[in-house]
Amino acid sequence: MSPANTPTVAETPIAVIGAGLIGMSWAALFSGYGHPVRVWDVRPDVADTLLPYVARAHEALQALGQLAATPGTVTVTTDLAEAITGARFVQENAPEKLELKRDLYALIGKHLAPDAILASSTSSIAPSLLQESLPFADRVLVGHPFNPPHLMPVVEIVRGEATSDAAAEQAFAFYQSLGRVPLRLHKEVVGHLGNRLQAALWREAIDAVDSGLASLEDVDAMLTHGLGLRWAVAGPHFSFHLAGGAGGYDNFIGHLGPAFEAQWRDLRTPELTPELRAKLVKEMNQVAAGQSVTALEGERDKRLVAIMQARAALGGPLGRKS
Repeated sequence: MSPANTPTVAETPIAVIGAGLIGMSWAALFSGYGHPVRVWDVRPDVADTLLPYVARAHEALQALGQLAATPGTVTVTTDLAEAITGARFVQENAPEKLELKRDLYALIGKHLAPDAILASSTSSIAPSLLQESLPFADRVLVGHPFNPPHLMPVVEIVRGEATSDAAAEQAFAFYQSLGRVPLRLHKEVVGHLGNRLQAALWREAIDAVDSGLASLEDVDAMLTHGLGLRWAVAGPHFSFHLAGGAGGYDNFIGHLGPAFEAQWRDLRTPELTPELRAKLVKEMNQVAAGQSVTALEGERDKRLVAIMQARAALGGPLGRKS
């Protein structure tokens, strides 16, 4: 969805709590779609990093045709009340520490508008744990993005036990208005959906290096030149549906299901010992060849934009989701 299709909300700010990588990217996305954004962080100098980041991210959004004619303003404050008061949507990006988030939510609640949604970017904490003892628990949920949120379309919406239908649907509509692809998860689990898929793949990617099956560089090449390339247009379920010939997914499962079950039984869970960690870091540093993480992030984002432009020209991935 383009910014032209988004609701007119220029008078109503969005609050971003925490300006790490995820928070900065959310701020760029929200403002890129025309929303005025208030960013809260405890660091008084965070604007020195945030504002240049937002400017670069807006260039990427413009290349994708997703930048509003008049982007929203981005203001930075160390005053939580200033950030929260009057906001219609609050995106929290604090560190992955439950007690820290609970303490922060108690403070946020003092200034949260009676109809505002509080969404957490947490990658692993269940929303029911975040909701405990909150008088506004019905408006708390998880809105988990993938890094960087201003480019990666998917957002996992996870309801807690107390989350209302209205809040969940409001969050869904809000993320959708930002050109995202929100997914309604059906239950709470550690890591939600995307990170569990990543965890399973990373486990095997690490074991391949640990066991001597392949180098770190070749493991990544298998994804970028093989599986990942195919998954950019069709996910694993859909890919195997196509691999089943005229009989589709049922035929694939019937023919190759037992072979995959044998592989599942053979999978191991490596232990991230100091020795294995050192080996992984050494090989990664060799592949990175002295390039800074900041430079590599910039190059990654340029390539993500190019891939997304190509997908948009083709109508997005196969299947109903786009």
